[in-house]
Amino acid sequence: MSAKDDIPAIFLEKISPRGLEAIEKTKQFVENYCLPADKLYHEQISTDPALRWKSTPQITGKLKKKAKELGLWNMFLSKHYKEGPQYTNLEYGLMAQYLGRSAVAPEATNTAAPDTGNMEILAKYGNAYHKEKYLNPLLNGDIRSAFLMTEKGTSSSNALNISCSAKLNSRGNYVINGVKWFASGAGDPRCSVWLTMCKTGDDTTKLYRNHTVLVLDAKKALASGKAKLIRPLGVFGYDDAPHGHCEIVFNDYEVPADEMKNVVLAGVGRGFELIQSRLGPGRIHHCMRLIGVGEFSLLRVANRANHREIGGKPLAKRESFINQFAQNKIDIQKCRLLVLNAAHKIDIAGAKAAQRDIAMAKIETPRTILKILDWGIQMFGAEGVSQDTELAMLYAQSRTLRIADGPDEAHLNQLGRNEAKKFHEADGFFATYEKNREILAKL
Repeated sequence: MSAKDDIPAIFLEKISPRGLEAIEKTKQFVENYCLPADKLYHEQISTDPALRWKSTPQITGKLKKKAKELGLWNMFLSKHYKEGPQYTNLEYGLMAQYLGRSAVAPEATNTAAPDTGNMEILAKYGNAYHKEKYLNPLLNGDIRSAFLMTEKGTSSSNALNISCSAKLNSRGNYVINGVKWFASGAGDPRCSVWLTMCKTGDDTTKLYRNHTVLVLDAKKALASGKAKLIRPLGVFGYDDAPHGHCEIVFNDYEVPADEMKNVVLAGVGRGFELIQSRLGPGRIHHCMRLIGVGEFSLLRVANRANHREIGGKPLAKRESFINQFAQNKIDIQKCRLLVLNAAHKIDIAGAKAAQRDIAMAKIETPRTILKILDWGIQMFGAEGVSQDTELAMLYAQSRTLRIADGPDEAHLNQLGRNEAKKFHEADGFFATYEKNREILAKL
């Protein structure tokens, strides 16, 4: 089956010949190189606690080289960025559904979070220094990055609660104090830059102008002793080494005044603007990859069902299994259409105009894929919760996406409030309905 067969008919005509070629290449690259490398990747992660966070699997570098040869590199940077290969979000969405099937594919193609979102805002808002020191090495895949926003003991889905402070002292230097955690990617030895959301003001009349994103040299901060990487946080028991989701403490970490222009991103007080710019497409990137997670899990389950006998009959021949499998395919297709529609809306109108579509995809996709993964685990039995299949790990990773980039409740509430503003339209609709009914009755 070619990649073209996986593209919903309504979107097929919107894909360029170049985009279609890249989608097919992505499918083949994932199936022929990345999926076979996944097990090797995990085997190459050291189990020695002293080395686990100091090295990265060698297979990743080899896959990166192959991806570059194929031209499968930085595909997430859409036509809005001159630094990227100029694919549309729709085209990248169709590539990402294959990338999501493999643990190593996103990094192999330099499309892994959190680097994708960080590269986007550095490309959009960074100055010449930011681009030379951080963006270009990130685009080349030479370094990695982390986004420090979430805070311990804080409802961070409302960024007004972010309290890690950067205050000016008498010498005009920013002094940073606070605790960040779940900083994905901060454990990687290649992590060289932290984009850090800090509270820099206390203006009660301009609540959304009190936060700033600071671009911090991660290695310099750690070397100072005033910023400490405390620990990687587990996700259902997984530490995700060497990537990690880390707790970081700032204790009077000082940024000299002469470095301020290269530390403040876009300007003081623009933190909210930057994180909204970063999170819009990022939420869709997660959902795109989740489509791949769902499809891969169904492949695993189909393979299991062919060989698992219950009462002398293969599971694959049982009507209850076949019916649920069919329903799962329907549910994935619904999510695929939601996600691709949101991606296309971003292409033609921008992320802000696509807010409603992004929210729908962000709410529905993770919880749908989780239900499918849960069913898949059940079909495997005890093996499904073990390390002998990918399903348990995929479940742990996917479950976090109902929280990451805003929990379901936040998106549902925002979507609901925006829809509620249109309730008055129902009165006008039914007033016209009654008027037309009366007119028709007199004919």
